[in-house]
Amino acid sequence: RDTEAKVKVAMAPPARPRPASALRRFFGIFGDVRAWTSLFFMLLSLATGIFYFTFAIVGVSLSAGLAILIIGIPFFLSFIGLLRVIALGEGRLIEAMTGERMPRRPVHPGPPRSFGARILEMLRDVRTWTTLAYSVLMLALGVAYFVIATVGLSVGLAMVAGPLLEGARLVGLELPRGIETNDAVLDGLVSHPVSLLFVAVLGVLLLTLLMHLARAIGRGHARLAKALL
Repeated sequence: RDTEAKVKVAMAPPARPRPASALRRFFGIFGDVRAWTSLFFMLLSLATGIFYFTFAIVGVSLSAGLAILIIGIPFFLSFIGLLRVIALGEGRLIEAMTGERMPRRPVHPGPPRSFGARILEMLRDVRTWTTLAYSVLMLALGVAYFVIATVGLSVGLAMVAGPLLEGARLVGLELPRGIETNDAVLDGLVSHPVSLLFVAVLGVLLLTLLMHLARAIGRGHARLAKALL
């Protein structure tokens, strides 16, 4: 009977969690680790995009220029091999940042094959060329991600910090040296305490929307990378 009681409890369906309110789900994005890592990936994508684009363009250009020489083929094969290694590293980075599982190479390489057969298989693999396209595309994506992240963060933080500093000045608090409010910006409409609070609330909403957008961009980019890498 004790065993049956334990099995019955173990086999019982888990209690359904109480659904969170829409407001809690909206602002709960700040507790989502994937949103923060996706935002960091957006900031990092400018550097990685420039590197991937430069590596791809220089590699293709030198491979085409050296094609008439004896070292052209070894250089091209080395470039393709390094490109596949970079693609593997990019996949692991995206997997760590977004949580989306990237395609992994088979553990067992299969039956022994000659060096020429492995090269032909690498060149016939469609992912070799989609990886090249991904490297070129990452420059435009990296610039777009970086601009969205930096503009959203700078505007949102300014809308939150500016009213707080201006409110402190209005109540007579002395600001630390080196911190000044811009009266030309925070004049007129935002000089009233209610207006300052309204601007600060808008800043919080903008930062919250940015976090949601960062998580969505991270998931979308992970799917793109999963299809190309």
